[in-house]
Amino acid sequence: MSRIRPRFPLGRRTTRHAVTAGAVTLAAALTACSGATADSGSAAAGGGKKPTEISVSLSGKQAKAGEPVRVTIADGKLTQVTVTDSKGARLDGRLSSDGRSWISLRAAAPGTGYSVAAKDGNGGSATAEFTTAAPEKVNKLTLAPGKNSTVGIAQPLSIVFDHPVKNRAEVEKHLRVTTSNKTEGSWGWMQDWSGKDRVDWRPKEYWKPDTKVTLAAELNGIDSGSGGWFVRDYTTNFTIGKNQLVAVDLDNHRLKLVRDGREIKDVPMSAGTPGGEKASWRGRTVLMSKEGTINMRSETVGLGDAYDKMVDYSMRLTWSGMYAHAAPWNAGYFGSANKSSGCIGMSDADARWIYDQVQVGDPFEVTGDDAKGTQALNNGYGEWNLSWSEWQAKSALR
Repeated sequence: MSRIRPRFPLGRRTTRHAVTAGAVTLAAALTACSGATADSGSAAAGGGKKPTEISVSLSGKQAKAGEPVRVTIADGKLTQVTVTDSKGARLDGRLSSDGRSWISLRAAAPGTGYSVAAKDGNGGSATAEFTTAAPEKVNKLTLAPGKNSTVGIAQPLSIVFDHPVKNRAEVEKHLRVTTSNKTEGSWGWMQDWSGKDRVDWRPKEYWKPDTKVTLAAELNGIDSGSGGWFVRDYTTNFTIGKNQLVAVDLDNHRLKLVRDGREIKDVPMSAGTPGGEKASWRGRTVLMSKEGTINMRSETVGLGDAYDKMVDYSMRLTWSGMYAHAAPWNAGYFGSANKSSGCIGMSDADARWIYDQVQVGDPFEVTGDDAKGTQALNNGYGEWNLSWSEWQAKSALR
């Protein structure tokens, strides 16, 4: 608790009143900001008015973070309480129905100085200051997709944390997603391909085009557990673009671009050689990035020294190295056989056309028996391979 001495106009002498530990004595009618008169001063000093006592729950230079700020009054009513951090941001709060107390809606963040200003019904005021203890460890995060981006109808909202998140339910409660059309969706936790903790927000069905999506990650002052404290809020926003998907038929060696339910382009392709590690993954995956011309080396995906090539029009589908791209060296197999090292290869012309048309976040729906299995949840964005109920079960709030 913090003790706050009343403030009086300069030159006025007052009589001291006893104050209990942890309480603030506030001469409500005699503060410098109240415009008090000599008569009101005489009343406070001589016993005509009882001094007001206010208590603040946090005090000192090492106050405990992660708790709301509470202000209470012994007699009378609070009319206004303002709590401001050292950067000028306010902690919003609410007064109780009887006016006897006030509580902040968010917790005090670690390593932060705060100023408290309170007013009562008699026109008195008081101020207090405290600083929360610095965190031993800070947790940060990375958001996808990028701010102000336009993405495809399968793009999830994805958060990867720098350190482990033990308090998943508490963190999830502070991740607020709003959409322009009240899209239904849910968070789901997993371990990212990198080994870090990750949580994604996926709609029940593919997004509707032109949906506006905003995330407010109100995490400042939240303890993630053993991974440390969050010391800031995060925001991002994006818009859903064209209603299109890419259908890949492994068994018939075809790739089709479908827009608004209508087939726009059908091209021959050759996917991964079936029967081993070179086979492609099947399932509903999501275009993660358009990477253009990149160097692909087989040793990076566990295939020894099978290849080392510069590859054009590269479109990443998984973290494990499955792409759609130009593969002119495999032209003899386009439309007839799967003979690649796991990727979906096309001619230069067809790959260029597809590359120009697709957008990050477009679903690639890969079907067929010539596969080594279904893409894993964390190998890129594999959540669309789960049923809605299976996905909801991955929320920490279920």
